[in-house]
Amino acid sequence: MKRLVKNNVNWVGKVDWELRKFHGDEFSTNSGSTYNSYLIQEEKTVLIDTVWLPFAEEFVDNLASEIDLEDIDLIVVNHGEVDHSGALMKLMDRIPDTPIYCTTNAVKSLKGQYHRDWNLNVVKTGDSIDIGNGKSLVFVEMRMLHWPDSMATYMTGDNILFSNDAFGQHYACDSLFNDTADQCTLYNEAIKYYANILTPFSKLLKNKLDEIIGMNLDIDIIATSHGVIWRDDPMQIVRKYMEWCDDYSENQITVIYDTMWEGTKRVAEKIVEGIAMEDGEVTVKLFNIAKTDDNDLATEIFKSKAIAIGSPTVSNSILRSLVGFIHYLKELKFKGKKAAAFGCYGWSGESPKVLAEMLNDAGFEIVGENLRINWNMTTEAEAEAIEYGRQFVKNLGASNENS
Repeated sequence: MKRLVKNNVNWVGKVDWELRKFHGDEFSTNSGSTYNSYLIQEEKTVLIDTVWLPFAEEFVDNLASEIDLEDIDLIVVNHGEVDHSGALMKLMDRIPDTPIYCTTNAVKSLKGQYHRDWNLNVVKTGDSIDIGNGKSLVFVEMRMLHWPDSMATYMTGDNILFSNDAFGQHYACDSLFNDTADQCTLYNEAIKYYANILTPFSKLLKNKLDEIIGMNLDIDIIATSHGVIWRDDPMQIVRKYMEWCDDYSENQITVIYDTMWEGTKRVAEKIVEGIAMEDGEVTVKLFNIAKTDDNDLATEIFKSKAIAIGSPTVSNSILRSLVGFIHYLKELKFKGKKAAAFGCYGWSGESPKVLAEMLNDAGFEIVGENLRINWNMTTEAEAEAIEYGRQFVKNLGASNENS
């Protein structure tokens, strides 16, 4: 069922209410998602992107109930990833000669995934196609946001930016538009999407945003590939991206731990207590990584100016939950964030040192000394952990003064 976006532009995508994992098992989608495809019917009929492969047959059947598929003059593929291009094979079986417009790298990804000899036409930034009624499609390459083949498409006249993955969210929302969506969920899913998918490309994104702003495009609508369409003050999400791509942090400290017999948990709780005692204005959050969604936790770290991570010592090292998670943080390439390491141990006590080395390798600046607590906490050890939390806050201030 198509739904009106503006004038002769309709949404023809799919709302996936049940999706809970994406990119294999890498990304949690607790609010579901959408796969947004758009149909433009000016003098030329244009389809922008399709939907994920599991919904290919449904998508093509629905599209065929709205228009004669032979009337589609061209297809724009903004990004070749299967959640956007998955229905192409089913569609192209019906209209095999229809020209497809995409970037050079998208030719590689489409041929590599589908092994079909389609009518692929390469476009680059600034290229345009006249679609009639005084309107054109203008293409803007968005390389590495978040694949090398990505681009955005701008429609003149209606002033719509079909932004692909940029500015999106994994958010199943039947209301379709940002002004009719739940604002809290929308913001939370938008920042989670940025933190976990786009953070590694923040520098590239900043340059691309500057380039788009420099093109002086009038943008009335940002039509994303996932989640809601931005029609009410659409530039609000662009402004957020400008904040998020500039070594973003809030006045937040996040404390993370895993534990075997509750010892490291108690240390973490006392560190949190000390942080709160030292700074009554900072937001401090505590998470057991074994009981927390990794992507939600990465979002909290994205918002944080500093983190403290703790593990008991096991096999002269740390618990494997933290090994994998810190490796993930390294992939995200967070900038300008500080860290500390702590742990409870019985025998050898290497975990804080291992944690500190891994955090440093992941790009975090280690401040202060590591905290090691032997066996179960005594009253003196509790006081030591509280003081460690207080000192951590002081170290952050000292580090900021020296930087």
